[in-house]
Amino acid sequence: MSIEGRKPLLSYPEELRELVDSHLETIHFSRGDGVDGAETTGLDEAMRYSLLAGGKRIRPVLCLATARAIGQPTDDFLGAAAALEMIHTYSLVHDDLPAMDDDDLRRGKPTSHVKYGEAVAILAGDGLFAEAVGELARSPATPERVLEAVSLLSAATGVEGMVGGQYIDVSAQALDADGLRHLHSLKTGRLIRASIEVALALGGVTEASREPFRRFATQIGLLFQIVDDILDVTGSDEELGKPQGSDERHGKVTYVSLYGLDRARSLAAETHEGALAALAGAGGETEDLKRIADYIYSREQ
Repeated sequence: MSIEGRKPLLSYPEELRELVDSHLETIHFSRGDGVDGAETTGLDEAMRYSLLAGGKRIRPVLCLATARAIGQPTDDFLGAAAALEMIHTYSLVHDDLPAMDDDDLRRGKPTSHVKYGEAVAILAGDGLFAEAVGELARSPATPERVLEAVSLLSAATGVEGMVGGQYIDVSAQALDADGLRHLHSLKTGRLIRASIEVALALGGVTEASREPFRRFATQIGLLFQIVDDILDVTGSDEELGKPQGSDERHGKVTYVSLYGLDRARSLAAETHEGALAALAGAGGETEDLKRIADYIYSREQ
């Protein structure tokens, strides 16, 4: 469908995105006071270049929306939200490298390795990962809650999370439907789920009360990937902020290549319905979370 023919995107909690962007703008990683002229301001610049490249900030916005749903002040969760965006940005910087997806464009701008070189891009990603842990550790919650949140983020990033999913992506020869779902539950879904779980942990939500939120998070993680696969076929470079059709060029199995475009769209609709059904079982002010789910689904409409 052409850009002109697309339906308007549904309402998104822009006020939460603006809070995230404003907080990220305040973050610097280098004091610029190196000994004998040996400074790290260039690395700070490379890290901020990717971190401040824009986007809808879905993961940190999910964190703030969850805080709002459980009746917590969003300001207390800005550090956690920033940490989630740092982790996500680090993964994009590394995914774009020539050894991975070898992409030249990200969020409509030259990728980190194109602008700064491969070595600096690798270090920028490493730095973002390390700084994210520190940012989350400074959250204004009890030590026990912060420790759980750090553990959740670490698990979502590691071998049984995003990094493990990326390994499967670069090493698997062929994937069936179950394999594809497992791959994306790790590579994409775990960090999206952690965006909600970290907020629940910092907010001290009981285990029983977390379950509807977890089911919602699992569904929107899957929904995000299905829609992403659809857009890789139907979207434009301008809409995607990266080259259209990159999955096909890399020979990757996607929901579209496996099921066809029509069935992939049906799966997106079913998953969106499942997410809203899960959210209906959660307490609190969940309207912002619903708006995020609607936005993710509406991207391909």
